[in-house]
Amino acid sequence: HIVNELLADFKAGKKDVEDFWIPIKDKFVYIRYFAVRDDAGQYMGTLEFTQNVSPIRALEGQKRIMS
Repeated sequence: HIVNELLADFKAGKKDVEDFWIPIKDKFVYIRYFAVRDDAGQYMGTLEFTQNVSPIRALEGQKRIMS
């Protein structure tokens, strides 16, 4: 399984971050994994961030001021 390989790389210090994106039904999902390390660099765990980026992919034009 790809996530198990990713976690092994995090634990071994080979990687600190990995990104994936996949279509799921009517959504386009962006997934980021981050290795969490202590001050000494020892692996403590993993943070997974998942976001539906369909609205972002649909943006057009530009927005330069705050709402």
